[in-house]
Amino acid sequence: MTRFNQPLGGNEMPRFGGPATMMRLPSQPTAEGLDACFVGIPMDIGTSNRPGARLGPRAIRDESRMLRPFNMATGAAPFEHLQVADLGDVAIDTFDLKRSCAIITEAYREVLSHGVVPLTLGGDHTLTWPILRAIRDRHGPVALIHVDAHADVNDTMFGEREAHGTPFRRALEDGCLRNDKVVQIGLRGTGYAPGDFAWGRQQGWSVVTAEEIHGRPLHGLMQQVRALVGDAPLYLSFDIDSLSPGLANGTGTQEIGGLMDWQALQIVRGMAGLNLVGCDLVEVSPPFDTSGTTALTAANLLFEMLCVLPGVPQDPPGPLHGFRIE
Repeated sequence: MTRFNQPLGGNEMPRFGGPATMMRLPSQPTAEGLDACFVGIPMDIGTSNRPGARLGPRAIRDESRMLRPFNMATGAAPFEHLQVADLGDVAIDTFDLKRSCAIITEAYREVLSHGVVPLTLGGDHTLTWPILRAIRDRHGPVALIHVDAHADVNDTMFGEREAHGTPFRRALEDGCLRNDKVVQIGLRGTGYAPGDFAWGRQQGWSVVTAEEIHGRPLHGLMQQVRALVGDAPLYLSFDIDSLSPGLANGTGTQEIGGLMDWQALQIVRGMAGLNLVGCDLVEVSPPFDTSGTTALTAANLLFEMLCVLPGVPQDPPGPLHGFRIE
């Protein structure tokens, strides 16, 4: 009988002790034998404003020590159905972004060769492009759900084609995306021209701005997303700056008027049943996260992503006894 890895419990070791891995899971050097894995990419060479995302993976892992293995809201118990471990960090080149992108692609090709689903702790958003190249090589072009304040479809930034504002244009050019199944959620802020968010729509993408969903539950939106994606292999890229800076100020390029954390939960939980082949959570910058709340939010969202992977049943609790909530 297979015994799945379990997070180290708080009754076995105080939450402030134990291994410095995601959810205090076992670590291993390769993805052999796993169904899913956590991987860190400690990189911020591609940032254009406040730095510090290179420290994001370590901070997310630290704040994940408070997570428990059962999802009380959805009934998901991922560690009863999936073999999961922490593979540590990709050894990027701290001084060379182009070479780092090549390193990331090769590292993920090796990870994916074991048939696992990688969940990535970022790191700046440049990293999604090289990951998607490896995903394409394994699964072909994929559907994409991109949650972010920014479209990240610039052609260049400061004359460079590799940056945290360019990954999805590069991914499209490299044949990584199924354009009829790309959804961007939460875009907002100021721009340079009225068409700043139009480029994606011109490619056939669905773009949902933050203003369109302010204060609204997103169950209906996610029903439409599930219908659009169908059974296609799907990648989720979640930039923490999609949230309101009042909730997650530890990031490099803040924009007011963002999503609420409960909306973020609805987006991720709304992906249950889809064919997720990879996820990332990017742009956590600990130097600006003095309370640790941004990293804590990121850790929780990564756990929620684990909870909606294929093979994890959802068993939400029934209505409250004696109450009717409308």
